[in-house]
Amino acid sequence: MNTTSTKPVRRDFGLWVQCLCTALVALGAAYASYRHGREFALRFGSDHTTATIWPLIVDGLLIIATVELWKGSAHQTGRWAAWLAFTLGISLSLCANIAAAPNLSVFAIAVAACPPLALLLAVELLNRALKRHRADQTSPDRTPGISAAATDQKASAPAPTTAEERMWAYYLAEHEQGRTPSGAELDRVAGTHNYGRRLLRKWRASGRLRNAELKQATAVT
Repeated sequence: MNTTSTKPVRRDFGLWVQCLCTALVALGAAYASYRHGREFALRFGSDHTTATIWPLIVDGLLIIATVELWKGSAHQTGRWAAWLAFTLGISLSLCANIAAAPNLSVFAIAVAACPPLALLLAVELLNRALKRHRADQTSPDRTPGISAAATDQKASAPAPTTAEERMWAYYLAEHEQGRTPSGAELDRVAGTHNYGRRLLRKWRASGRLRNAELKQATAVT
């Protein structure tokens, strides 16, 4: 039996199950948070119209931040802004849910605080699973556009183990195709964050990129 073909199917199935469970958690948290958020806004001086809209604003902020986190932006500023918006939305939802508790006993607070905390953990776990999935999909051995010679050379050479080795193998393969990959591409290949640009600067300072260009020019001539 071919086990290599069943492993990606199992990983994809597990990811779909995790996405479905996260959606169920999000729906339950949205329902509870809307009711508690409306009561929270009414209790602290909001009129009925504003109280009806206020939970939608908080939940909308959470949805926008969640989508931005799932996109896996390579820019540090975008990631921090998304996490800031997500944390703010979770904090507001947490305050509204706790304030809606019938009393301030430990169990009442635990029940009231469960929806936003469950959503926070579910989103973080799914975010990590999606990162692993993207790293598997963009690994060098699955990247299109690599020449047959580069593939044969890679098959005879030992497999890269570290993130820097995987990035260098991908850089050489792309360079043979006449492309110069960016730091963000290298990060996607190795599943790292803001490491590709530092490696490019390191390779450029050490002359490694220049040597690779000279070798390719010599091979062409």
